[in-house]
Amino acid sequence: MEKEKALQAAAPPQAGDFLACEKRWVYAVMTFVGGYFGAFTYSIRGGVFCNAQTGNFVLLAMALGRREWMHALYFLIPISAYCLGAFLSELLPKYVKRFRLIRWDTLFIMVEIAVVIFLGCLPESAPVQITQVLVNFICSMQYNTFRQAEGVPMATTFCTNHIRQVGLSVCKAIQHPTDRRSHFKRMGMHLGMLCSFLAGGVASTFFCGLLLGKAVWLSLIPLGVILADLLYADLIKEKGQLGQVPHGH
Repeated sequence: MEKEKALQAAAPPQAGDFLACEKRWVYAVMTFVGGYFGAFTYSIRGGVFCNAQTGNFVLLAMALGRREWMHALYFLIPISAYCLGAFLSELLPKYVKRFRLIRWDTLFIMVEIAVVIFLGCLPESAPVQITQVLVNFICSMQYNTFRQAEGVPMATTFCTNHIRQVGLSVCKAIQHPTDRRSHFKRMGMHLGMLCSFLAGGVASTFFCGLLLGKAVWLSLIPLGVILADLLYADLIKEKGQLGQVPHGH
């Protein structure tokens, strides 16, 4: 009996084992939103990428190298916002889980929608740092909340890992021809995420040229679709599975 349980635990999860918040299409849409935010902040909110922090650390180092102390201090703000987002998205799920109403993933989408609505209400004269810090904050939470799409580790706010995984999948497919199909399937998932991110960036750039800061509101459409699906899952379809932890957490 113990051996049977061990084999079951070691078995790879099947398609039916994944929650609504782990579905591949949800990750593709969230990655689209990640690309949308990246192009939004770069196009009209200060010419920076707020989805990850490598750029801010490089700019911090450059400011320190130039002895621009006050300018360097500014970068601690978005970096701290990103750190806070990771902290809260790790801390809050256990408390949300106790209420047995909705998942943290669903609540986070509500938070993200609220932030997007606020950002769209800001006048064009508002300091760009407000947008940068808030986007840093929600991108950190999004990255830490959505970790695995149907068992495959994913990042929905930047592309570096997807590019890396494409290269690894090609290499493994060559080295292990018997498992070629599974490696190509994994590669296809990462290529799909790259295309989603690219599409989000293209859409954001286009609409920013037309609507300026109000363009951020268009991200409410994909976010609203995801929210509706996750709410349906939490309240009806997966109501009895609210205690189940998504893979990767």
